[in-house]
Amino acid sequence: MASISFLGAGPSMFTRENYHIWEIKMNAYLKALSLWEAVESENYSSPLGPNPTVTQMKNYEDAKSKKPKTLACLHSTFLDVIFTRIMVCETPKEVWEKIKEEFDESDRVRTVKLLTLKREFEMLRMKEGDTVKEYSAELLKIVSKIRLFGETFPYSKVVEKMMISLPARFESKILAIDLKTLSIAELIRKLQAQE
Repeated sequence: MASISFLGAGPSMFTRENYHIWEIKMNAYLKALSLWEAVESENYSSPLGPNPTVTQMKNYEDAKSKKPKTLACLHSTFLDVIFTRIMVCETPKEVWEKIKEEFDESDRVRTVKLLTLKREFEMLRMKEGDTVKEYSAELLKIVSKIRLFGETFPYSKVVEKMMISLPARFESKILAIDLKTLSIAELIRKLQAQE
């Protein structure tokens, strides 16, 4: 697959725990290789008519090779224990649906996990011994998990959360910061400077 070389090392390995991240990365990877349509469709390319042109033959061969290429890309991301579950699937669409069915949680489970993450976000406070770097990393980790569930989570809410949960030692710095135009990175830099 010569066209893969521009993408570097290849797609992410699928582990049971990283389904949502793998799904996003694999979707982008296959789209970059113009292979995503092989996952979306079961249709194979229509047969060549009589007396095809060279262009028609090339297009036919390209279309015919997309499913095996896509299948190879998908297969390369699975550990053996997971591969054995999908090895009987003959099309990329079957593989994609089988993995989704098995590893994508139900709406109820997703809702509970999302609520747990939101609660974790709300309850998180910077402790007296924590550094700004440690606290902000933990906060952003929770926000990233929330976003993986498809929830929009504005960065302004993260900035606000950081400001209200900082220890008293940052109080003078908080008063001097203009919150309206502040990004998370700027806030972290300003707080680290005070540390």
